[in-house]
Amino acid sequence: MAANAADHAGHMDAIYRTQRHFYDLTRKYYLLGRDRLIAGLAPPEGGTVLEVGCGTGRNLIEAAKRWPKARFYGIDISAAMLETARAKVAAAGLSERITLAQGDATAFDAAALFGVERFDRIFQSYTLSMIPDWQGAIREAAGKLAPDGRLDIVDFGQQERLPGAFRRLLFAWLGQFDVTPRTNLAEVIDSTASAQGLRARFTPLYRGYAWSARLTAA
Repeated sequence: MAANAADHAGHMDAIYRTQRHFYDLTRKYYLLGRDRLIAGLAPPEGGTVLEVGCGTGRNLIEAAKRWPKARFYGIDISAAMLETARAKVAAAGLSERITLAQGDATAFDAAALFGVERFDRIFQSYTLSMIPDWQGAIREAAGKLAPDGRLDIVDFGQQERLPGAFRRLLFAWLGQFDVTPRTNLAEVIDSTASAQGLRARFTPLYRGYAWSARLTAA
């Protein structure tokens, strides 16, 4: 792992070493759009699904239950989060269908980690707002799509149709956890699609509270 990635891993471990124990209980109230993304994954039978930034494993567990004929994989840079994720996956009885590994979202060797080079579905749920090189994370994931594969993203939007006071309070609170909503997500999605020959879609959700994006391989 490169020095800057190792620094980021240590930083994430410091943030989540304690929070991971109650992360899922609190985040369900404001990480909106995650279950919408999971419901729309629709991987092919026997297909492969990768979550980049899998955290506690909550999304992978929900997705594996929703799509029982697919195989699931997850990477996270935080060893602390992966410890919690592995325990949760085991408790759910899904260790044979969900494989986890530590990896940097901006540069990871999927073949070495999982024995899988390309994925039918990849998703990034509320992780880009915590990755310094978030544009690189999008490019890296998009480059690992199988033919007809798809990358789905959901993250904080700019609250563009919500009261300004709400936006200021939310962003100030998120800043305490090093979370930075990405103002130019739509532009980066379009530029990545153009560079890699993909189709792009961008959709604001919940009056701009969240933004959803999709890149689809031709």
